[in-house]
Amino acid sequence: MTSEQPEHAFTSVDEQADPTAWIDVLDRVRLEPAYAAYKARIAELLVVGGGTYLEVGTGTGADALALASRFGVEVVGVDVSRTMVEEARRRGLREAHVASAESLPFEASTFDGCWADRTFQHLADPEAALGEMVRVTRSGGRIVVVDPDYETQVVDVANQELARRVLRFRADHALRNGTLAHRMGGLFVRAGLSEVSVEAATVVLRDPTALDNAMGLRTWAAVAHERGLLDLDVEDVREWEREIDEAIADGRFLYSFSLFLTTGSKY
Repeated sequence: MTSEQPEHAFTSVDEQADPTAWIDVLDRVRLEPAYAAYKARIAELLVVGGGTYLEVGTGTGADALALASRFGVEVVGVDVSRTMVEEARRRGLREAHVASAESLPFEASTFDGCWADRTFQHLADPEAALGEMVRVTRSGGRIVVVDPDYETQVVDVANQELARRVLRFRADHALRNGTLAHRMGGLFVRAGLSEVSVEAATVVLRDPTALDNAMGLRTWAAVAHERGLLDLDVEDVREWEREIDEAIADGRFLYSFSLFLTTGSKY
């Protein structure tokens, strides 16, 4: 299963005009209460004892360091971004390495567990990456993959037909795999994992400034129109912005989506 790259999807921190700006973005996202809750759940699903754990897509290393502190385990991180690996090392994650998820630089059965948080949505080959996570995990270890699934998006505006069209921007164009998460359970089964379970964690935003201004929700129609990605005209763009502004002014703003936490055991 190799994903085709949407033409305008975000793929690399290091290719951005200011890569270090993404460090601040990740730090702010990590403070969101809904995100903190599911991150705590990852740890509960993953750790079954001591040992050494691998985070694929470690970012700033903050989650890896938190897991190490909470459970007294060793944690290794990998990330395709050199910017992020350097930041993770600066924060104290000594074992942080630049590597792709599809080709992990470790021997088979190296780790007692392995996890990826909001990483698979960006990957060129999710199936290969999962295979690598299975390969480097020891027998009896757990693998946890968490991603948002933008098929689950809803927004409280009057024009729901327009909303459905605009929300396709995040689902189909902003990410490589914006709607993969609800199918991860099937990938786990095909990868030979046992005791596969799937949980949902719903993010409900009532504050339009939260989660980096709802990930730029108000701008999606304009960006999609400018890039010719959706069937939207100038009037659609203006109506979308007006709908969002009115929802905010009325105090009824709501944008929501779900993340899926998929867990499996290697035997």
